[in-house]
Amino acid sequence: MLRLKELFSIIIVTIILGIVISLVESLNLFLMISLFVFLAIFVNVAAKKIFSYYLDTEIEVKIWEMKQFGIKKHLHFRKPILAGIFAPLIIKFVSVGIINWMACLTFDTSGKVYRAAKRHGIYSFSEVTEEEMGWIAGAGIIANLLFAVVAYMIGQESLAKISITYAFFNMIPAFDWDGAKIFFGNIPFWSFLAIISSIAMIATIVVV
Repeated sequence: MLRLKELFSIIIVTIILGIVISLVESLNLFLMISLFVFLAIFVNVAAKKIFSYYLDTEIEVKIWEMKQFGIKKHLHFRKPILAGIFAPLIIKFVSVGIINWMACLTFDTSGKVYRAAKRHGIYSFSEVTEEEMGWIAGAGIIANLLFAVVAYMIGQESLAKISITYAFFNMIPAFDWDGAKIFFGNIPFWSFLAIISSIAMIATIVVV
């Protein structure tokens, strides 16, 4: 279930991406793009929530933050920068309107207190492993790709493109994005999803 804080983060990112993608050429276009972005994010987050439930874990979605500006730990900002808000705007400007950056949200994972007991010894500890985080993140990517197929089949090409683009950018194995969680949790799984999302992204450029 979405917490109020999570819903607020999703709405903020939805508005930012709606502005970036539509360039507010018209109110109707902005509202339509924002709706499509919200649906793509909602599908992604819902899949993660459902999959994490079956792993006896909980996830909390939040806006991507940058805390460090260097490799060394002491090189950090006084307060985290909400990169998930500023990155799409900056990249849109730098790329002269070509790139619609969509890796704006991340998530934290925690094991439920009864996790070890409920699984009858399958887990010897309640902490969430990197592999499990990878599977949870991967569930969101898969959901976006399947959602894109459904959207395309019902004639919603723009919605399909947005869902695929969201999956594609979130597959980048850097920072705290889904791609990094999948990569460090299961490299073969990441490779598979990276290939599929890349092919889908190319298809949106050629076909959609």
